[in-house]
Amino acid sequence: MKSHHLNQRIAFGVMKGLTLVVVAILAFVILYVVYHGIGSVLSWTFWTDVPRESMTSGGVFPAIVGTLLLTLISITAACLVAIPAGIFMAEYAPRGWLKTGIDIMTNNLAGIPSIVFGLFGMAVFVVGLGFGDSLLAGGLTLAIMVLPVIIRTTEQAVRDIPRDLRAASIAIGATRFQTISRVVLPVALPRIITGIILSIGRVAGETAPILFTVAALYLPQLPHSLLDQAMALPYHLYILSVSSPEPDKSLPLAFGTALILLILVLGLNLVANFIRNYYKKKFKL
Repeated sequence: MKSHHLNQRIAFGVMKGLTLVVVAILAFVILYVVYHGIGSVLSWTFWTDVPRESMTSGGVFPAIVGTLLLTLISITAACLVAIPAGIFMAEYAPRGWLKTGIDIMTNNLAGIPSIVFGLFGMAVFVVGLGFGDSLLAGGLTLAIMVLPVIIRTTEQAVRDIPRDLRAASIAIGATRFQTISRVVLPVALPRIITGIILSIGRVAGETAPILFTVAALYLPQLPHSLLDQAMALPYHLYILSVSSPEPDKSLPLAFGTALILLILVLGLNLVANFIRNYYKKKFKL
């Protein structure tokens, strides 16, 4: 008996130690970026100005706007497809080859490298549909990339709702569609939003897909339509880090850009978390 308790304490100690290591690594990365980028971020002009002098001075305002627009477009497009697909998989799809095939394809889609999505977006949206390098092409490419996350999260969230709720709703005369839309979905919404939060972090920080479909090297102006090119923080960070003609001047700006990207992702996640917690309290079982 004592040996079992000892083994348990050792196992818990190892898991606790590994968890602390992960937290320490994350904290080090964040603090390193903050330390090297805080000087740029504290400058108001860095937030509100356009890049100047071959991007060795000025600000990143067009890249901030471009990143926010790409995130909004991609998450909206992904949710319009992925949430109904997840509901279908959980509630309507019959067991058999169709459901198995969709499961396999969804899992495979989640494992495709992001640069392949970029090539696909260029071939289909930029060239095939004639969108050109644009916010629309980039947003749709990013949307396809995060479809598996939102589909899986929605499917599991809907499937985990107790059957008693469905039975009670149907017992008082509601149709199956009314039961899903008015009973199941509101309760499952907090977990669905969790998948959306994970997707926001990914699309906001991707470089390869937007490199093929939307990102402009230097565009010191805001886009006027969905068919315009735009700057984006991940690509701007890449250019400042490896392609700047004056690395000594651009490297502090690169860390400032990285810190702003972290701040934007954190802000978007906080908003999504607030919405999730609101619905979690409202429809708590």
